[in-house]
Amino acid sequence: MRRALLIVAVLAIGVVIGGYVFFNGERKPPVRYRTAVAERGPVISLVTATGTINPVVSVQVGTQVSGMIKSLHADFNSVVKAGDIVAVIDPEPFRARRDQAVSNLEMARANVARARTDQAQRRRELERTKSLLAQQFVSQNDVDVAATNAQGADAQVNVAVAQVKQAEAALNAADLDLKYTTIRSPVNGVVVARNIEVGQTVAASFATPNLFLIALDLTKMEVDTNVSESDIGGITEGKDATFTVDAYPGIPFSGTIRQVRLAPINVLNVVTYNVVVGVDNKDLRLKPGMTANVSIVVAQKDHVLKVPNAALRFMPPKSDQGERRTADGQPVKGDGARAVKTGGTGLPVSRIVWKQGENGELIPIQVQTGISDGVSTEILSEDIAEGEPVIVGIEQSRGERKGGELPPGFGTQQRPRSRERGM
Repeated sequence: MRRALLIVAVLAIGVVIGGYVFFNGERKPPVRYRTAVAERGPVISLVTATGTINPVVSVQVGTQVSGMIKSLHADFNSVVKAGDIVAVIDPEPFRARRDQAVSNLEMARANVARARTDQAQRRRELERTKSLLAQQFVSQNDVDVAATNAQGADAQVNVAVAQVKQAEAALNAADLDLKYTTIRSPVNGVVVARNIEVGQTVAASFATPNLFLIALDLTKMEVDTNVSESDIGGITEGKDATFTVDAYPGIPFSGTIRQVRLAPINVLNVVTYNVVVGVDNKDLRLKPGMTANVSIVVAQKDHVLKVPNAALRFMPPKSDQGERRTADGQPVKGDGARAVKTGGTGLPVSRIVWKQGENGELIPIQVQTGISDGVSTEILSEDIAEGEPVIVGIEQSRGERKGGELPPGFGTQQRPRSRERGM
C-alpha cells in the first residue's frame, strides 16, 4: 500500500511539472510572412551614370609665335565672329626681323647682278682666247683656263639666284610671323575661357599655348558620361535619355544618345565606355562643366505582369525550408535560383518565387523574368496570375526582434541622468 501511494505521488508530481512546462514554457511563435500581389503595370529599365556637360565643338585658340601680349580684344563670354581680333602680340621685334629680311633680299639681288656681269666678262674672255688660239698666239692651256673661268661664272650666277630665292622665303616667313602677332578667332562662337593677361609673355617654342577657348554654339550641348561595361550592351544610338543638374533641382532635361564611343576607358581594372548624349540648349540654361546625373532608358514595357524584387530575393528560413523542389522536381538552391543552364549572357534564365498554400506550407514557383526597374521585375511565365500574392519577407513583431536588429537606442534601457546625479 505504501509503495502504491509513493508511485501515485511521483506520477502526480510529474503531471504537475509537465503541465506547468506545457502551459507556461516558451513556445515558438508561428512564422508570419509578408506578401505582395503580382500586378500589371509599366516597367522601365534604366541605366544611371554621371557625366559632364560640354559644348559640342570647342576650339582652342593659340599662337604660333612667342612674345608679350600687347592688348586683348576679347574677354569671358564675348561673342566673336570668324576673323575678329582677340589679342595682339607686340609686333616690334617681328617688324625688325622683316626689315632685316628685306635688306637680305636686296643684297641677294645685287649679288645676282654682279654675278651676271662677271659671267659676261668670263664669256668674252673665252671667245677672245679661242680666236687667238686659231692664230697660234695662245696655247691650249690658256683656252682651258678661260673655259673654266666661264663655267665658274655660270655657277656663281646660279648660286646668287638661289640666294635670292632663299631671301624671298625668309621674307615670307618674317611676314607670316608679323601677321601671326595678330590673333584672330577661327570660328563664330562665345569665349568660354581666357588664359592670358596683358603683359604676359607666351612661348610657342615647344607647344602651342592655349590662349582662349571658344565654344562654337552653346545652343547645342552634349553630356559626356561613362557607362559600365555591364550596362553598355543595351545602350545604342538614338535611345532617349534624361538628366538633372544641381543648378535646377527637380527639373528634368531630355536628350538623345548621339554616340557610343568604342574606345574603352580602364581605371583600376574597371572598364567603362564614353556615351555622348546630345541636348538642345536654346534657353542657354545649361552651362559648360555642369555635372549631370543621367538616366538612359534601356527598355520599356507598359502593361506587363510584375512582382517586387523582394519576392525574387526571398528565401525561407533553413528550419522551415527543408529539402524543397519545384514543380518539375529540380532542387531549390540557397540563393533562390533553380539549377538551370544559363544563356549566352551568363545570367540565370529563371528564378524562384514563393507563395503560401492553403495549409500554410511554402510552395516554390519557377518563373521566367524579364526587364527590371530596380523595384519590380517583369514576369514572363504564366505560372503566376495577376493578383496572386507572393511572399516578400517575414513579419516580426517588436518583441521578437533581436538586439542587433533593433534601431539604435532601443536595445538597452538607460537610466535618466537626474537619477544618476542624485545617486
